[in-house]
Amino acid sequence: MNKDEVGGNWKQFKGTVKEKWGKLTDDDMTVIEGKREQLVGKIQERYGYAKDQAEKEVTDWETRNDYRW
Repeated sequence: MNKDEVGGNWKQFKGTVKEKWGKLTDDDMTVIEGKREQLVGKIQERYGYAKDQAEKEVTDWETRNDYRW
């Protein structure tokens, strides 16, 4: 998968991310821009989760949505 495919994939899934984690802002989504570690970090920041809890939530979301970074 090339960078353009990843970018398109992210745009497609951005809505499902905001549905799951509604506290993430549009600015957060711009910062994340398809980067998994950024998503985990923003979830930690917005929800006050420990890194392992944020990681688990992202992993669960990836599995349910068949998302590949």
